[in-house]
Amino acid sequence: MERRKVDILCVQETRWKGSKARSIGAGFKLLYYGVDSKRNGVGVVLKEEFGRNVLEVKRVSDRVMRLKLEIEGVMLDVVSGYAPQVGCELEEKERFWSELDEVIESIPTGERVVIGADFNGHVGEGNTGDEELRQALGGQVVLPDDWETTAEVIRVTGRKVLGVSSGRRKEDKETWWWNEGVQDSIQRKRLAKKKWDVDRTEENRQEYNELQRRVKREVSKAKQEAYDELYTRLDTREGQKDLKSGKAVGPDDIPVEVWKCLREAAVEFLTSLFNRVLETEKMPEEWRGSVLVPIFKNKGDVQSCSNYRGIKLMSHTMKLWEE
Repeated sequence: MERRKVDILCVQETRWKGSKARSIGAGFKLLYYGVDSKRNGVGVVLKEEFGRNVLEVKRVSDRVMRLKLEIEGVMLDVVSGYAPQVGCELEEKERFWSELDEVIESIPTGERVVIGADFNGHVGEGNTGDEELRQALGGQVVLPDDWETTAEVIRVTGRKVLGVSSGRRKEDKETWWWNEGVQDSIQRKRLAKKKWDVDRTEENRQEYNELQRRVKREVSKAKQEAYDELYTRLDTREGQKDLKSGKAVGPDDIPVEVWKCLREAAVEFLTSLFNRVLETEKMPEEWRGSVLVPIFKNKGDVQSCSNYRGIKLMSHTMKLWEE
């Protein structure tokens, strides 16, 4: 900061527990907040001469904090943020963006705002782990013939590259259907709730209750529109070809992203494997632990299957399973 002549600096991942202000030498002061000495934490470093200009310090969480300063008659709000990493729970990500939104919304119009944040963005190619997977397979363009070897290599590589979760899963909010209307209504409801908490008048209570009802209507409408769009897309050829990422793995512990990142090699391997299953009428023992579930449409009827080869493969698989 001294070398680059920086007067105010937002810092993240400070990993200091507590809510304090401390001098860090060279004429600089750090105001920070953290709840765990091993993770997260945010802060703002400023020249000590600006200390008397600080009017308010709002420590929202260990990921969001705000300083309000008055400098030469100008009101300046400095927000330090630290977004959850890509592997964090959806609930934690939503909480961060909600906190950041509330902080920004609370700043009066006319005041200057500076956001210094680590948004943990991931851009570009090379984040899928496909090169490490290919290395583990010996750099082969063609995967091993048998399912057992290939599946085990994929699982071992996945654990090495991605790690293993604790198995404790929080219930994620089902928010894929959110739209701007829902977000706007929820934000209005939050502001009305704060208003009622401060001034519990009948007028404020009615306003809050009305906005609660509006949110329910918006959510119901958004869900219905999203599901209608989903069902419509599933009836198209493009929708049937979609491979969804980020879904839970099946009994084989292999995520769909693996087959996507292996591209042509995966197509060739799976095609050869399925053909061999059809010809020999034998399938890998591991598959016997799987379960086939019919997909019902909204009227309760099972979706029709017009693909002859798909029907043939299904019948052979069912026959082997029964045996």
